[in-house]
Amino acid sequence: MNEIRPEELKTRLEGSERPLLLDVRQEWETKLCRLENAIHIPIEEIEIRTDELDPEGEIVVYCHQGVRSAAVADYLRQLGFRNVRNLIGGLDHWARTIDPTMRRY
Repeated sequence: MNEIRPEELKTRLEGSERPLLLDVRQEWETKLCRLENAIHIPIEEIEIRTDELDPEGEIVVYCHQGVRSAAVADYLRQLGFRNVRNLIGGLDHWARTIDPTMRRY
């Protein structure tokens, strides 16, 4: 499975084995809103910073609406990362379905 719905991610984050959250948005976007404990690697830096990620670990990639993160997830899978998923609809969908207090932009 290459994607994860916000509801499923919320459940996973409440459990004991949490996936690594990878935020690929621009820095200014992370200042508006973000998921707690996410690692921030902007999309334009991903090629030179993949060594910061565990190819065997579970990674959930997210961005604003899920487009950039889908591209990064595909890229990581091509590099051999085994368990990478894209957050469907990005943080905007998360804010609409899980956390209505999250700032939207």
